Amino acid sequence: MAYRSLDDMDLAGKRVLVRVDLNVPMEDGRVTDTTRIERILPTIRDIAAANGKVILLAHFGRPKGERVASMSLKPVVRPLSELLGLAVDFAEDCIGAEAAAAVDKMVPGGILLLENTRYHKGEEKNDPDFAKALAANGDIYVNDAFSAAHRAHASTEGLAHLLPSCAGRTMQAELDALGAALAAPKRPVLAVVGGAKVSSKIDLLENLVAKVDMLVIGGGMANTFLAAKGTDVGKSLCEHDLADTARRIMEKAAREGCEIVLPADAVVAREFKAGAENETVALDAIPADAMILDVGAKSIETVKAKIDIAATLVWNGPLGAFEIAPFDAATVAAAAHAAARTREGKLLSVAGGGDTVAALNHARAAQDFSYVSTAGGAFLEWLEGKTLPGVAALEAEA
Repeated sequence: MAYRSLDDMDLAGKRVLVRVDLNVPMEDGRVTDTTRIERILPTIRDIAAANGKVILLAHFGRPKGERVASMSLKPVVRPLSELLGLAVDFAEDCIGAEAAAAVDKMVPGGILLLENTRYHKGEEKNDPDFAKALAANGDIYVNDAFSAAHRAHASTEGLAHLLPSCAGRTMQAELDALGAALAAPKRPVLAVVGGAKVSSKIDLLENLVAKVDMLVIGGGMANTFLAAKGTDVGKSLCEHDLADTARRIMEKAAREGCEIVLPADAVVAREFKAGAENETVALDAIPADAMILDVGAKSIETVKAKIDIAATLVWNGPLGAFEIAPFDAATVAAAAHAAARTREGKLLSVAGGGDTVAALNHARAAQDFSYVSTAGGAFLEWLEGKTLPGVAALEAEA
């Protein structure tokens, strides 16, 4: 898609409203994970270096249009300032006299964080008057929150139509990575999709089988597909009522020329706990009183072989119950193999959504993937082929 970046904007002396994702985990008023803060640092630094006035807009939690003290963005100021190595000011509101006064005091290169946009009901309603109130404090709008781009809110979509707009560095990296993975990919394209339930990923699977050459299905989802093909999966997590849906997806894949790769063997146990007694069995030998918690060695080798012939990999979700050893073996082995191929320059690997980041971090593979998205819902909706309002608004302005 065509969109403007920071490189296309004259930022010097301008009030730059930057929508970022600061919906970070907190405990007792302290930020416990700064990953999302770290992701926005390049955008802030580039605007400040160009002598723009950096005015940050963000939401935190779901205050539903009320001022909820525990959902204030004020605790973010200190870690943001420390990571930037620059002073960050704070305003107790994102619109009105208080916000305007804080903006008026700014000098070129200054950084200001405005209070939670969701303290106002107009934010989630994408109210035009609220969007105009936000726009009153800016000359340029920058969206650097891909993770919120699937919401048509005032600060994610409405503002883009009121001010000259562009993508920030994080948004730019995300769009470039996603475009390279599915919009205009090097083939063959392999998708790895795991997770617990088919019901949560029907749209995703139906979109992917029309776009990729190979689709590995793992996790609890695979059990539903296996059952639809006649395999007795014992007491495994399985959505038996979605057998027809699974068969429909497999039929569409066949029409589209997409190879669906299902487990060839399974690691089973009678209980789901760390170190539980387990065994690897063939699909026709799954005990009636056992449940599938991972795929076996034969399946792992098949997945690695598919990774070897792929030029592009899109990964969403684990292959097994990775949270508990030894049922993390397949996810770790496949992720490590994809990371190695990426390091060798033989694979473009893009991952994100749900438990994916946690699974890749567990496998110590995330740092070697070409791009790992922390966007969650927005990443999944993009994989499903849906239009993201926050992205579409930037495209319309390009």
